[in-house]
Amino acid sequence: MAGEVAPELAAKASGQASGQASGQASGQAPAQASGQAPAHTPDQIRATAQRIMALGESTRRPGRDPVNLPIIENWIEAIGDANPVYTDPEYAAASVHGGLVAPPAMAQVWTMMGLGQARESGDPTGVMVTTLDEAGYTGVVATNSDHVYCRYVRHGEHLSVGVSLTDLIGAQPAQPAQAAAPDGYVMRPVVSPDTAFFWEGTRQGELRIQQCGDCGALRHPPGPMCMACGSPSPKHVVAAGTGEVFSYVVHHHPPVPGKKLPLVIALVQLDEGVRVLGEMPGVRPDEVRIGMPVRIEFLRIDDELWLPAWRPAGPDEERPAELPQLVIDVSPTFVVASALATRDFTPVHHDRELAVANGSKDIFVNILTDNGLVQRFLSRWAGRQALVRQTSVRLGVPCYAGDTLTFSGQVTERKRLPDADRYEVRLTGRCSLGDHVIATAVVDVPLRQS
Repeated sequence: MAGEVAPELAAKASGQASGQASGQASGQAPAQASGQAPAHTPDQIRATAQRIMALGESTRRPGRDPVNLPIIENWIEAIGDANPVYTDPEYAAASVHGGLVAPPAMAQVWTMMGLGQARESGDPTGVMVTTLDEAGYTGVVATNSDHVYCRYVRHGEHLSVGVSLTDLIGAQPAQPAQAAAPDGYVMRPVVSPDTAFFWEGTRQGELRIQQCGDCGALRHPPGPMCMACGSPSPKHVVAAGTGEVFSYVVHHHPPVPGKKLPLVIALVQLDEGVRVLGEMPGVRPDEVRIGMPVRIEFLRIDDELWLPAWRPAGPDEERPAELPQLVIDVSPTFVVASALATRDFTPVHHDRELAVANGSKDIFVNILTDNGLVQRFLSRWAGRQALVRQTSVRLGVPCYAGDTLTFSGQVTERKRLPDADRYEVRLTGRCSLGDHVIATAVVDVPLRQS
């Protein structure tokens, strides 16, 4: 088809089985009748997944419509991102794009299934979801979404989508008691009541340090009571994440699962006075020195575990910039309108009665809307001509109709490129139940507007 563009030319999406073309999915545990054997055992589910994975990518399916202004305008009205590069030909022609483009967060919208449209028989998503349904996992919803935007698509281009299953998590076959650690296995810290706040902080991009609730003394590693006054009433503060190398070792042997050796491990004295241990990824042993200024970064192991680590920082390096908050009124109208604008016709986003019957409290925000809100949050801060290059969205608690969703974030790194400033951003969207969205993003700001 003339003018047809495969979706990875505009957005490369990676992930695992979901109800959509990209992302990761999770399902509610199966509810089996008493004494009734499950339709599929974990081993059978895993075997089905292996067969689907072996087939590779499905036949490409073209989206229903070319990229067009009416659908973009519907999306803009629902999401609230009114950047004129999407709708104003004159403004767009004078922009870095040189013409009208579509919002990058709409990449998946163009290939979503229509209302009542049946999946093709060989579609990996349909086959895997059917298997999970038959096993009793009927509450399948998308929870992760990773996009890399190679370029923005233009009005009139026609996207197609190919789907492949890359992994299945949660239906693991039984392992021998003494089985060796698999490739890629990473040792995990023990999380106790004393340290849970610290690891929750790293997951949210915060370096939390225990502080005595009575005398105010700081302590790390955390413990059950204050070492200065003996008080059993700890709280915590969020450290700036800057300091200098107090001591370090270079680990050569034995091998560490999931790590490439040699590995520099540094004990850093924070500006607040306590010392925190962490690796220095990407730093050669001959580059580290005592007294080196460093700043915190967080290494993602999986959705639940982020490890503190250190990277070199100049003595005059700027502190992370806070992004202005974005507050969204998650009314029932917003939930329904944004789901329809992203062409997500899953009933749990529109039909309260059906949502409750499926174990939900109410209708809730869909992940394609979250992708759009992340883009809106970034663009409002970075400017109309900023280029969103990459987003990685992880969903936490659901955000139900009637709630309020507040986005906040900070710049974690800034690099000067030949024609732009590149910002790495970590952001959170929080509702009354807790963190709904945890995301990272890469944004380029052209030098002529930075």
